[in-house]
Amino acid sequence: MCPSPESTPGPNTHDRRHFLRLAGLGAGALLLAGALPARLAKGAEENVAPPKPQNALSPDQALQRLMEGNERYIRGASTTHDFKAEREALVSGQNPFVAVLSCADSRIAPEYAFDTARGDLFAVRVAGNFVTDEGLASLEYSVLALGAPLILVLGHESCGAMIAGIKTAKDHTVYPGKIQTLTLALQPTINKVLKEPGDLLHNATVQNVKDSVDQLKSTSAVLGDALASGKLKIVGGIYRLASGKVDLIA
Repeated sequence: MCPSPESTPGPNTHDRRHFLRLAGLGAGALLLAGALPARLAKGAEENVAPPKPQNALSPDQALQRLMEGNERYIRGASTTHDFKAEREALVSGQNPFVAVLSCADSRIAPEYAFDTARGDLFAVRVAGNFVTDEGLASLEYSVLALGAPLILVLGHESCGAMIAGIKTAKDHTVYPGKIQTLTLALQPTINKVLKEPGDLLHNATVQNVKDSVDQLKSTSAVLGDALASGKLKIVGGIYRLASGKVDLIA
């Protein structure tokens, strides 16, 4: 979802605050309010094919496809994608089969790590891969408006945001600008494992993924309804920098 600036609204433009107000409504009310594509009207999905029919998967099928893509990436056998044809197919819309909440680290590229093409993966990225209001709204949109059957929270080894958060927790390090706000947001998770045996960075990285998965499951009515109806699965994983392997942990 890429909204246009508020200064140049179009007929399908909704600013962040408007969408957040609508997020608590049912799909029917959202459709009437113009926040959902018309193809999601009752019965319409039977008559209008999605842009990528191969992405119409169950949550379990989506997870299987995602991990098969990661296996190809690990082996160096990624698929050659026809980006020109994909661009043309996606002009009318999108129906990704997975939404990923991942770190903004330049070494972590979910589209490559899971060997996906354009229109397959809806990416929400923030340093530290934790849940923000804006990120949650984006993930809700991916499920409610785009029909994504799977959400993956993706942490990774040697996360700089997590390292900074640990320094704040242990040494009371203060960072300039808004960086400190980010490190403070990670403190509840880090405090849970601060005195646990083993490697603190690893423990905090795993706990952060688990906490984010739990937060998505428990704090969003939109995602909760999709989970309860069997239309959505939310999982967590850790990306290994050297191998590219993603280990599911939650």
